[in-house]
Amino acid sequence: MSTPSWRTSAPASWLEQALPEGAPAPGVASGAGTRPTWRLLYEVGNRRLDDANVVRWFVEDASGGAWPAVLDEPVGARAEQAFLSMVERRARGEPVQYVLGHWAFRKLDLMVDRRVLIPRPETEVVVDVALAELSRLEPVSPLVVDLGTGSGAIALSIATEGAGVQAWATDVSEDALDVASANLAGLGVQAVGRVQLGKGSWWNALPSDLRGAVDLAVVNPPYVSDAEFAELPAEVSAWEPPGALIGGPSGLEALEEVVTEAPAWLAERSALVLEIAPHQADAVRALALGAGFSQVFVRPDLTGRDRALVARRSPSI
Repeated sequence: MSTPSWRTSAPASWLEQALPEGAPAPGVASGAGTRPTWRLLYEVGNRRLDDANVVRWFVEDASGGAWPAVLDEPVGARAEQAFLSMVERRARGEPVQYVLGHWAFRKLDLMVDRRVLIPRPETEVVVDVALAELSRLEPVSPLVVDLGTGSGAIALSIATEGAGVQAWATDVSEDALDVASANLAGLGVQAVGRVQLGKGSWWNALPSDLRGAVDLAVVNPPYVSDAEFAELPAEVSAWEPPGALIGGPSGLEALEEVVTEAPAWLAERSALVLEIAPHQADAVRALALGAGFSQVFVRPDLTGRDRALVARRSPSI
C-alpha cells in the first residue's frame, strides 16, 4: 500500500499520532492522490495543540476561505504545508500572532513579526484615551507623535481614526521601522502623506522644527524592569524584542526620559498620553507634575487596572 501523497511533507512524528482514532488514511480508499480535507487537518491540528480557536485561525489563514464552509474542501499541497508549519511553530511555543504574521488592532490588520511587540488590548485602550484627548483639544490640524512606534499600531490608528491628523511615528530600531513602513504602505490612501517615519531615540527622532508644536504625544515605552523581565512568561521573554519591553533596572528609565523632555516639544495647549504598568501610576504621576504639567491623571484598562497616564499642558505653562 503506497503512502498517501499528502503525508509526504508532514512532520510524521506527530502527524501520524494526531489522526483521529479509527479514521482511514486519506488516499487509501480512492487512490494515493486523494487530498485531505480542511476538516481532517483541523482535527489533526487540534489534537496537536488542544486549542480549537487557534487551529481555526490557522485553517482560515492557510485556506483563505470562510469558516465553516471551507472544511469539506480538499487541501492543496502548498496550503497543507503552510497549515502544518503553523501548527508546528505554535507547538514549539511561538506566539500565535507571529505564526500568523499579522494581528488585528482596533480597525487595522497589522503585519507583526519578531521585530516588534505584539499589539495588545491594553494599548487599544491607550489609543481610546489619546483620541479623547485629541477631541478635547480640537486643534485645527493636529500634530500627533508616536514615539517608539514598533509596528505603527498607535500612530496608524490615530491617523486613520482622527480627523485631519498629521502624525510622526518614530523608533530607534531600524527593524521596527521596516515593519511600521510596511503597515503604513498597506493602508494606502487612508494614510498617504499623513504619517511620517523617523529614526532615533524618543524626542531626538523628531525634526527640530517640531519643538513646541506637538499637540498630542502618545508613547508606549518599555516599562518592564530587569527583575520583572526575568519573571515574564517564556512566550513573551523568549520571542518578543527585549529592547521594546525592558525599561531598565527600575522600569521607569524610558518613561522618565520621555516625560522630562516632553514640555519642550509640546504646544502650549497639548497632552501627553503614556502606557504604563499599573504599579507605576504614582511614580509617573509625580514625574509629570515635576515636569510642569498642569493636570495629571490615570485611566484604567479593560480589566480596571491603571494603564494610560494623561498629562495635560495649559497655555499658562
